[in-house]
Amino acid sequence: MREQPRLSALGVGEEARVCRVEAASALRRRLMDLGLVPGTRVTCVGKSPAGDPAAYAFRGAVIALRRADAEEVCLFAGAELPLEEEAVGAWD
Repeated sequence: MREQPRLSALGVGEEARVCRVEAASALRRRLMDLGLVPGTRVTCVGKSPAGDPAAYAFRGAVIALRRADAEEVCLFAGAELPLEEEAVGAWD
């Protein structure tokens, strides 16, 4: 079975949609409070010269995440990208 792509794998300018957040409870809660919930479109808008951290834009905000934290966010693969209405139901 193929592993799902992670937020940390996005290149600058690439866009994807969040499938789920697998982080530990405190970080998961924080990311979801910021709006990084299933179905959210997210774009990588920049990376530091060393590649860590990277900046991501979603829901009108830009935040920087360390690679280890971005690894905890699963993305929909291209073929399984749902419509926005379907993705919103994927909370768990």
